[in-house]
Amino acid sequence: MSIALEAGVRRIFAAVKAVQALNPVVLIDGRSGAGKSSLAQALIASWPLPGRVQMVALDSIYPGWDGLAEGRERVIDQVLVPHAQGQIGLWQRYDWELGEYAETEAVDPSLALIVEGSGLLTPVSARLGDVRVWLESPAPVRKHRALTRDGDTYRPHWDRWAAQEDAHIAEHAPARCADMALRIP
Repeated sequence: MSIALEAGVRRIFAAVKAVQALNPVVLIDGRSGAGKSSLAQALIASWPLPGRVQMVALDSIYPGWDGLAEGRERVIDQVLVPHAQGQIGLWQRYDWELGEYAETEAVDPSLALIVEGSGLLTPVSARLGDVRVWLESPAPVRKHRALTRDGDTYRPHWDRWAAQEDAHIAEHAPARCADMALRIP
């Protein structure tokens, strides 16, 4: 794990502990390749509170390459609002190969929850999270990480996806919705 990622985990854990709840919600947003999934996995690996932590990755919900906004709205309606109301959340995994929604997953409101994905933080979603994180990373590094991870599957869609991220940033100012901004080189 990089030094920046380790420092980010420590800051988030301090914020999680300060919430003083057994089921805090951590929201992680940032552009593609910024390190959201790596950060979420690092948090899960050493979660500081008793009990399990659940994770929902927006990559499992976006309905295809043009679905950033719809994926965010689905996670707000189907996961974050029910969790905040103490109800079980139900969301469907999107099958990218078939181009349709598949099995349904449940989110237990009694457990801690990490949600990560591009386009996640808005004024609405921020009110439903206890710890809100915005990740920054240089564009060339992000692109290299994302294309190394997803290769030729992602390459033809990079600009299309980046345009949706640009629109999200312009409309919702996610960095201002965050409690903390982390720079991952």
